[in-house]
Amino acid sequence: MQLYDMYCKAMFTIALRYVKDSFVAEDMMQEAFLKVFKNIHSFKGEVTIGSWIKRIVINQCIDYLKKKRIELVSIEEKELTIADDGDWTVKEEVTTVIVTSAINSLPEKYKVVLNLYLIDGFDHQEIAKVLNITEVSSRSQLMRGKNKLKGRLKQCNYA
Repeated sequence: MQLYDMYCKAMFTIALRYVKDSFVAEDMMQEAFLKVFKNIHSFKGEVTIGSWIKRIVINQCIDYLKKKRIELVSIEEKELTIADDGDWTVKEEVTTVIVTSAINSLPEKYKVVLNLYLIDGFDHQEIAKVLNITEVSSRSQLMRGKNKLKGRLKQCNYA
């Protein structure tokens, strides 16, 4: 119970970033904690317990989104060259609340990749594995999502 009490609010916030609906987010969090308690014996301590729980919550949400059949654009690697634009700078007055709100207003296929990359720190290899897409698709969706995010921020005079 202490473990649950310690992490439930943070894990609910993470789940809500992915599924938008607070009732669904609560269900995802509850199901993830059931998995945590059921599989606590497999926790090896290679990462913090919070990181381990966070990964389970994220995977739970992604599985839910897959069941909802969120369409992720698949692109053949030979057809696409992606410029690695590492510039993610925005005006100083932009808060994480503004960015998170703008991300949440994007279509699901971009929102998921942006959350995984920007907020949860996944790399393209991890994103590809979790979403069952190629790394090139992960990169292209990130770039498209980034462009849409910049557009949203520009509408609010933040970019």
